[in-house]
Amino acid sequence: MPLSYYLPDEDYNKNIPTPESVLGYQVGEWHVRHDQLVQYYHALAKSSDRVTLNVIGQSHEQRQLLQLVITAPKNQSNISSIQSNHIQRLQQRNKPNHDAFPLIVNLNYSVHGDESSGSNASMLVAYYLAASSSPAVAEYLDQMVVLLDPSLNPDGLSRFAQWANQHKGMNLNSDPNNREHVQDWIRGRVNHYWFDLNRDWLLLQHPESRARIAQYHQWRPNVLTDHHEMGTHSTFFFSLA
Repeated sequence: MPLSYYLPDEDYNKNIPTPESVLGYQVGEWHVRHDQLVQYYHALAKSSDRVTLNVIGQSHEQRQLLQLVITAPKNQSNISSIQSNHIQRLQQRNKPNHDAFPLIVNLNYSVHGDESSGSNASMLVAYYLAASSSPAVAEYLDQMVVLLDPSLNPDGLSRFAQWANQHKGMNLNSDPNNREHVQDWIRGRVNHYWFDLNRDWLLLQHPESRARIAQYHQWRPNVLTDHHEMGTHSTFFFSLA
């Protein structure tokens, strides 16, 4: 599918790399591996003054845990003050005034590694926010700081991507019983120690969870989304806090 299949028909900054230009294929043609996510996001941050990239920790298998900060360039240059002022307002229980202060939005993808459409879609979201020349996107980024976590479970995502890609045929097969769609145990849902990280937000036993919760408390976002898959025959679901 061309990029226009996913994104609005707008003018895009030609200096910002598309996912295809870095991956060598269009989003959705193959399951993205975590190392490819890292490669793309480093390229995006290097090319755009709307994007900074932070490595906030490492998984059990020493994969980088990423957090992109996407906002208007004027906000990027003042990001520490925006963060501290936001926390101060929360502590003082002041009523939010987002005409004067940016809204903090936290987007999180694929805590279950085999629910991989989130991590794949995260590249499209990041590219759109970094490259679109539309006035609407400029207004979004002027009024928001977007914290984007492209892969909450990089070890599971990489395990699943390897499985799905190595069993994919040249002719696509949608049969749910096809080997591509039936993983061997242990599946990509869990992390290195076979733990479901979506059950670790309270216990905080794993480095992936500890890194993300530390960032959550540093930012205390106004909006948090957690993007899952609900299965082929289910509707889209995300939690909004």
